[in-house]
Amino acid sequence: MSLSLMTVVILVLMLLSVNTLVVVKTITGEAVRTVKDQIDVSLYFASDVEQEQVDELTSFIESFPEVTEIVYFDSNEVLNDFKSSHQERDYVIDALDEIVQNPFGPTLVVKTREPNDYQKVIEAVSIPEYADVIEAKTFGDTQEYIRRIDVITQQVEGFVLMLTGLFAVIAFFVIFNTVRVAIYTQREEIGIKKLVGATNWFVRGPYIVESIVFSAVAVAITLTAVYMAVQVIDPYVAVMLETEGLLTAFYDQNMMQQVLMQFGVVLALTITTSGLAMRRYLRR
Repeated sequence: MSLSLMTVVILVLMLLSVNTLVVVKTITGEAVRTVKDQIDVSLYFASDVEQEQVDELTSFIESFPEVTEIVYFDSNEVLNDFKSSHQERDYVIDALDEIVQNPFGPTLVVKTREPNDYQKVIEAVSIPEYADVIEAKTFGDTQEYIRRIDVITQQVEGFVLMLTGLFAVIAFFVIFNTVRVAIYTQREEIGIKKLVGATNWFVRGPYIVESIVFSAVAVAITLTAVYMAVQVIDPYVAVMLETEGLLTAFYDQNMMQQVLMQFGVVLALTITTSGLAMRRYLRR
């Protein structure tokens, strides 16, 4: 009984490490997507730019297959946005009120499919032809944030994979010894069964059933614990990523897949280990 309990505990620990890897991948994937969504290039036009020049440049940028969205803000919208963001600075607003003419030109906000594509857009509009049209270009250094997320993700995944492998090895030896002890205590019964013509599959039957039970119990305990845990973790993830119920939604949508995959992996491990432990006695 104690060996069987130990086997289930080790299998649960192994599955918990696997689910930790799944959770880490889900969170980091969403983090990268969120950062990518916040990346854009802003092109600030001169205040005396002609609308035809703006339209020409917009059409030029739209021709890039990497570009997914272009948002245009006219000079009045830019002025109102500037006033709104500096409304607590009275001296800035007073200075603008002293100026009769709007000092701001239109602005284009460009989004591309991947962060690497922004440099191509910036280089394309940095030609002398547009030097007098575009006053400034801004591109946040969010590429570095994505790189850091990737590095951290790889380190965490490497640690979790090592932990999973460790628990898998421990589970192998625990199951191996559990089956060997069970077979040793029933060696005479197995010997009698073999003498009267029992097949190897007939002898293996109870141990295969035991492996199925071990696997089912371990998966049920693990996924129940994980599902309860992600509901506790989700509010903290929502604060970081502004995504409500990310992990809960993932397990709701993929629960059957996770059950089948993890049950299959654990069942294969337990049956393989049981088979190796029984080989000596089945040769008799």
